[in-house]
Amino acid sequence: MKNTFFSTISFLLIFSTVFAQKPEKLTSNQIFEKIQKLNFLGTALYIAAHPDDENTRLIAYLANNVKARTGYLSITRGDGGQNLIGPEISELLGVIRTQELLAARHIDGGEQFFTRANDFGYSKHPDETLKIWDKEKVLSDVVWAIRTFKPDVIINRFNHKTPGSTHGHHTASAMLSLEAFDLASDRSQFSDQLKHTSVWTPKRLFFNTSSWFYRNQEDFDNATKGKLTSFDVGVYYPLKGLSNNELASMASSQHLCQGFGRLTTRGEQEEYVEFLKGDPLKDKNDIFSGINTTWNRINNGGEIGVVLYDVEENFDFVNPSKHLPKLMEAYQLIQKLEDAHWREIKEKQLKEIIEACAGLYLEASVNSSYGTPNAAVEVELEALNRSTIQIELTSITSTIDKRNSVKEVDLVPNKKIEFKETINLKTNAFSDPYWLKEKGSLGVYKVDNQLLIGKPETPRPAKIDFNLTINSVPITITKNIVHRFSERDKGEIYEPFEILPIITTKLKNKVLIFSDDAPQKVLVEVRAGANNIAGKVSLQTPENWVVSPKEIDFNISQKNDKKTVEFLVTPPKNQAEGILKVIATSGGETYQKELIEINYNHIPKQSILLNSEAKIVRLNIEKVGSYIGYINGAGDAIPEDLRQIGYTVVEINPLEIDEKNLLKFDAIVLGIRAYNVVDELKFKQKYLLQYVEKGGNMVVQYNTDRGVDVFAPFTLNLSNDRVTDEFADVRIIDKNHEILNFPNKITADDFKGWVQERGLYFPDSWSTEYSPIFSMNDKGETAKNGSLLIAKYGKGNYIYTGLSFFRELPAGVSGAYKLFANMLSVGKKK
Repeated sequence: MKNTFFSTISFLLIFSTVFAQKPEKLTSNQIFEKIQKLNFLGTALYIAAHPDDENTRLIAYLANNVKARTGYLSITRGDGGQNLIGPEISELLGVIRTQELLAARHIDGGEQFFTRANDFGYSKHPDETLKIWDKEKVLSDVVWAIRTFKPDVIINRFNHKTPGSTHGHHTASAMLSLEAFDLASDRSQFSDQLKHTSVWTPKRLFFNTSSWFYRNQEDFDNATKGKLTSFDVGVYYPLKGLSNNELASMASSQHLCQGFGRLTTRGEQEEYVEFLKGDPLKDKNDIFSGINTTWNRINNGGEIGVVLYDVEENFDFVNPSKHLPKLMEAYQLIQKLEDAHWREIKEKQLKEIIEACAGLYLEASVNSSYGTPNAAVEVELEALNRSTIQIELTSITSTIDKRNSVKEVDLVPNKKIEFKETINLKTNAFSDPYWLKEKGSLGVYKVDNQLLIGKPETPRPAKIDFNLTINSVPITITKNIVHRFSERDKGEIYEPFEILPIITTKLKNKVLIFSDDAPQKVLVEVRAGANNIAGKVSLQTPENWVVSPKEIDFNISQKNDKKTVEFLVTPPKNQAEGILKVIATSGGETYQKELIEINYNHIPKQSILLNSEAKIVRLNIEKVGSYIGYINGAGDAIPEDLRQIGYTVVEINPLEIDEKNLLKFDAIVLGIRAYNVVDELKFKQKYLLQYVEKGGNMVVQYNTDRGVDVFAPFTLNLSNDRVTDEFADVRIIDKNHEILNFPNKITADDFKGWVQERGLYFPDSWSTEYSPIFSMNDKGETAKNGSLLIAKYGKGNYIYTGLSFFRELPAGVSGAYKLFANMLSVGKKK
């Protein structure tokens, strides 16, 4: 497994690893809390823009103190952010952040939902955001979330009244919520959804305000006087041994790829909500006031309440199994409810409680983390009753092939039964993230199945129904099939069981740069998803590119084994670019997917299928100096990109930096946010500046703050200035500067084809020793001249740049490669 470089979160890492990989086993305290939650029939939905935008303090308070069913609707999956724990960006980062949100919800007690919106990067105004997102589609998804989750109250994280004052995604999330609040009850709006759900009228909408949204506390107090409902979210939970804000800090700390690892806090802490629309509050201190949150809110719910309130009032923490007769009585009553919405919710909650009270352990595991469509898989099943109640395992059913096996076995107290069944993975669908299966647009993912929209992940297709009778009452408990194994240095490990293609292929690089017309070797890795796989693999290229040989045979005898084959690709003589695709064939079937596995300790292992392809670029590029030292920052792939154009790149261990061992490099590059995440640079910065002073060339990519005492050789002030429009005009300030003319000629045309943004965290002021090279700005803003600054220092050159090379080089942007080569070549013109 990959290791993160955070050293302050070991407790949280252990905590999250336990639940991320293993089934939850409830204590008596947890069972009692779930019974309390079972007896509260109120629902709250929190809405914001990104993972880590949610207020975990308020979500935890509603879920654990109020006992409300609480959800978080994140409009995006955070695909446009940066990654502090690894190299994954864009859609792969979105997969990580999705799982981090699920980890956070597991701790704070909430549920997680999404829309199809893609986090395309920073946006300065909601008008731009809603245009790129395709407002109608995302608004439809917010309405769908309200209609299916059916919240009594909705709480917005951001202010809909202040467009342009913060991230456009933030304001847009509140604007969408405000509009969807009314549309959800209108049958004429998004009427296709009503095939699967019903209209819903939320009772109230709030804004989770604070002094953060105002210039100071005084302005906040004056603007909101008499308008607010407040909560002390520092309430203590004796059953958990934690304060609510401690719980919230632990949940928030799951956002590790965004650097959210933090200390826990305790004690009194106020949160405020401002009423926006709906039914006015009858009790100013209770957002559910006037809403019936008892079992009496649903027809025939009263008799269920009589049973379950008695269980709650007289709960036996020493012997929870004594309540099973009453719980089974309530289960039978819930199954008769006409209200399908509450029946489904409460049946699911009660099954979990029944299973825990009985000390039932039910598991279905296999000896591999994945299988292939229509393959036979042997499943090991375990059933154990750790109570004295009468339980019979009548049968088990595989949900994927409908295979039923009659058992009719009494589960004798504390006597484990184990058996094996063979099932068929009867499906042609894969279990990879559903929102990545088809190519979407810049603003929204393509998802045609309405029932998938909003779900945090693809539902597991391979499940086992354990059909039981408990106290003579039939009940079915369903378990996902999992992969359970152990490693000597890690102990017991659980992984999700996936359904994946029988053949996947992989190119080492997602961008292949040809700096001249000489042919290059292109290696393709073929991976077998089963034993004895044979076939052919070939490359598909644009016109005028030549591949030799046309195809290559492969034969792989063992599952999970890989074979690497080698092609020779010859580019055209002139500058060109296109897409190279890998195509494998076997048994009349075609396979064009790459398997990407993401495996961090704090989230379950993820398997993603993307098109097996690379961008190929024939680039006319010159460079001077070839031996580059690179100090890694917060997860970028630039070292490999530079190797693509012929540089020898050595990734420097910061601990080994001294006044002598840097002199061998033609240039030194610092990765994005290096000063923010590499603590050793506080002590090594003097050697880096000495290297420049003695004639070296140093390129520093963007940082969010200085991180060291002496950040640069001359005064340079970082800011939040950025240019988010990747099409923004780029004006050249000094056309004669060496960095624009040697060894490659750079013009404004070299900024064509940039992705997501021009750059970020530009300095906004600097001393006269620096020369600004480019001027650019987003629409309606003043010029930003700090995107690339260069200064002569001693005999060498210091360059600071906020241009987003960490996005452009992996995307194969020709002009970005040429400009980066010029930065590395500065001062070397004879």
